[in-house]
Amino acid sequence: DLQPSLNRVLSSIDYDLCFKHPLEHTWTLWHWENDRAKAWSDMLSDVTSFNTVEDFFSVYYFIKPPSDLKVFNDYMVFKHGIRPMWEDDVNKDGGRWVMFLDKDSKELVDKLWHDLLLCTIGECFEYSEQICGAVINVRNKASKISLWTKDSRNEQAILAIGQKMKQLLQLSEVELQYQIHKDAMVQAGPNVNAIYKM
Repeated sequence: DLQPSLNRVLSSIDYDLCFKHPLEHTWTLWHWENDRAKAWSDMLSDVTSFNTVEDFFSVYYFIKPPSDLKVFNDYMVFKHGIRPMWEDDVNKDGGRWVMFLDKDSKELVDKLWHDLLLCTIGECFEYSEQICGAVINVRNKASKISLWTKDSRNEQAILAIGQKMKQLLQLSEVELQYQIHKDAMVQAGPNVNAIYKM
């Protein structure tokens, strides 16, 4: 009998290749582009949401890498339902681990952004319930990559997340600073007080 039975054919198919790999959360990609004629929130666009590994990569490889963005453009990837702004109810008592990267280190910026997103959506942090999202700001002098957390008073979670971020991204040469959003609202740029540094 040369005709294989239907059952034998079906049993030989690898069903893992047919199904997508779900993420713990649904995530939304946002894009912000500066336009002096608009309010800050009107410059923010909700691009798309994803909740599987495969959909993340189809989004990630469809958009420009950070190194190709014009100055005063940002990407933000946040848990679905959290808007990437200080005033959001989930963010308002939080803060961010932030690193400043020279604008000449474009390959490093792209790599760190890619790796931070994978660690974030892949729930690589012990206190992943504290994580709201990740942001990259492309600016004239330097790019900023940050990881936002929801409770700036939770010292144990903040320090554990910062140490893990430093380790996973292999940031031996790059300083991480933890800034509280309420401080960032009133202080500008590099003058924001950091309550922790690594």
